[in-house]
Amino acid sequence: MANSHSTALDLQYLDTALTLAAQAGDVLLGGLGRSLIIETKSETTDLVTRFDREAEALIVEGLRARYPHHRILAEEGGERAGDPDAPCWIIDPLDGTTNFAHGLPVFSVSIACQVAGQVRVGVVYAPAMGWRFAAVRGRGATLNGRPIGVSQIATLDRAMLSTGFPYDRRSSQQNNFAQFIAFKRRAQGIRRFGSAAIDLSLVACGRLDGYWEMKLKPWDIAAGLLLCEEAGGQVSSWSGGPAELGRGEVLATNRLLHEPMLDVLRNVTQPL
Repeated sequence: MANSHSTALDLQYLDTALTLAAQAGDVLLGGLGRSLIIETKSETTDLVTRFDREAEALIVEGLRARYPHHRILAEEGGERAGDPDAPCWIIDPLDGTTNFAHGLPVFSVSIACQVAGQVRVGVVYAPAMGWRFAAVRGRGATLNGRPIGVSQIATLDRAMLSTGFPYDRRSSQQNNFAQFIAFKRRAQGIRRFGSAAIDLSLVACGRLDGYWEMKLKPWDIAAGLLLCEEAGGQVSSWSGGPAELGRGEVLATNRLLHEPMLDVLRNVTQPL
């Protein structure tokens, strides 16, 4: 009975996430290409627009109306208290803000629901691309309602990879440059989309074969990691341990490439 109840709640949370992601996506589409007031956070490469905040406010308001006792962790507003044992919603209202601010339509809304420390539901919606990725733990992953799975590429020389670089790359030696060069020499191609949620979603649906990045935030990856796992992929830290939301270091692959990619990451010792 408990399992049935848990599944019913998961599906209810999924419906909520899909609904609010769609509404937030409409807000973002309404702002794409318009004159924006752009602010910077701690680094000049870390932007925020008023549409980040509008989309987040819409999502938070929707969650508060439905689940007033739940906790919320969101990029722009930080953590909002709720009952200590209640589910926690992890939200990125606009992943890919720099793309969005330049009118590039590669950005997404990411919403995940974590229950008892485990992400149970994840949605990544890229409104300008028309992509709705969704996953419920134990029930697989979908793109626009159709089941998805990871690729079957087994060697790095045939692999399409993706990555990103941290906001402090101008000042920190821990900047992913050496890792990028190491993979560039081995892979068929590497792309840089500017949205970790989209990167992870594309691994989940087999359009990318692997993805690695560092210094990420929980809201960047919570939904995407679940998508990868439910699509048959493998996720970990760069050392091969668990992919922890608070650690910010992620490797996501189609499983076949996981050990080869770990070998590369483990053997890069000198930052550039």
